[in-house]
Amino acid sequence: MGTCTTESRDLDEPLAGTAATARTWLLLEQPGPWGAKALTSSHLDPELGRALEAAAEGTGVRIALIRRPGRHADCGSSAVRQVYAAHTVPGRTWLRSATTCAPERLLDLDLAALGEGDPRTFDTALGGRPHLGDPLALVCTNGKRDRCCALLGRPLAAELAASGVHGVWEVTHLGGHRFSPTVLVLPFGYAYGRIQAPQVKEVLQGVREGRVVVEGCRGNSAWERPAQAAELAVRTAARVDEADALTVVRTDGTAPRWEITVAHTDGRLWRVLVARGASLPPRPESCGSPLGSPARMDVVSVRELLGAVVADPAHC
Repeated sequence: MGTCTTESRDLDEPLAGTAATARTWLLLEQPGPWGAKALTSSHLDPELGRALEAAAEGTGVRIALIRRPGRHADCGSSAVRQVYAAHTVPGRTWLRSATTCAPERLLDLDLAALGEGDPRTFDTALGGRPHLGDPLALVCTNGKRDRCCALLGRPLAAELAASGVHGVWEVTHLGGHRFSPTVLVLPFGYAYGRIQAPQVKEVLQGVREGRVVVEGCRGNSAWERPAQAAELAVRTAARVDEADALTVVRTDGTAPRWEITVAHTDGRLWRVLVARGASLPPRPESCGSPLGSPARMDVVSVRELLGAVVADPAHC
């Protein structure tokens, strides 16, 4: 049996609806080695890591560690570290940056506010400011989570950095090892799988132009997985590539079947029927794990609602 990525690719497992979910990403630079649970098994103070995990629970914020591509020399406790926060809900996206010598200051953040898209706590606690540079490309490289992330992710990150692509970072975990190499692009929050350097460059150029590249896309992290699949299906069916044009305004139903309402900023609405299925035949979800049947999000139908009125997002 091959690696988990080989099995997934050979079985043509669909990518849509597999992105990690987070309305807001909080990223802290931490050079040196990472363990499987990097917040508590790296050279970051494990007590700080546990406190950050507890503070983020239920807020819509996902915290990850990042490091520059290449050799991972450790840094002293007083080293200057890069910090980013990005909110990914379409129409309200932002990306802010800061630096700190005291990573414990992240405990001063109001993570609930960050999860709702309010950046003021980031600015107040860390001296944050709008990130005016290139979009970020976060490449999962944590081989302690899955060897495929190291074998496929690290060469991709190194190739991108060596070719002059700015904004490339290695990241601890994006989920979906079997789709390696996996990349998250911020600020829009779209994740990609089985992606190579030329495609990453195309995706980043799209971000600069305010566009989303659908090929190889796993979904927008702002949405739960059924909605990720629905939004991508509408983009494909209606040929919509503007990043902020679509939003998920309503989700009806419960597993294994949902009706997702997707709205365009021009007033158009679509109703998308999504069903949860099981990936067959069984395959490993990660290297070394038992064979299983990972959940997949199958789009059953996409229907435009003519003459409809946009639903109240508060009822999503």
